[in-house]
Amino acid sequence: MNRLKEMYQKEIVPSMKETFHYKSMMEVPKLDKIVINMGVGDAAGNSKMLDAAMRDLELIAGQKPVATKAKKAIAGFKLRQGQKIGCKVTLRGENMYNFLDKLISITLPRVKDFRGISKKSFDGRGNYTLGLTEQLIFSEITFDDVVKVRGMDIIFVTTAKTNEEALALLKGFGMPFKK
Repeated sequence: MNRLKEMYQKEIVPSMKETFHYKSMMEVPKLDKIVINMGVGDAAGNSKMLDAAMRDLELIAGQKPVATKAKKAIAGFKLRQGQKIGCKVTLRGENMYNFLDKLISITLPRVKDFRGISKKSFDGRGNYTLGLTEQLIFSEITFDDVVKVRGMDIIFVTTAKTNEEALALLKGFGMPFKK
């Protein structure tokens, strides 16, 4: 069993039941999935950029990503409907906990001048979005193999009803929020 999953069951659930006065263990919010999204705007002109981004995302997530397509055409961006413009991967179960563990204990502490992540990126429904500016902070990515430095969004989808519940849940997992 994963370290974080065990910690959730043994430490986070009892402390959240006490804090938020839940009657049942099933009321306690849990981490549902983690979605990693990488937009590749220059894939419209060069399909090799999308392949490189998908390779990087596969190394980071340990799971094969899917290409995302444009929903509508935008002439100003030379974009046609259905054109591949990014990639994403959805992590659930064991892969999700492994990625979260790696993110909290290895990747985020490696960031230069890291003071914690913002508490303002909650959406009001208990989901949290973390934006990263480059994929090089992950230890799986080697600098020489990178075609172009690009950012990504990591979305933590929880079953929490409010931002406070989601914040308590993510803090319980050890997310380094700013003080």
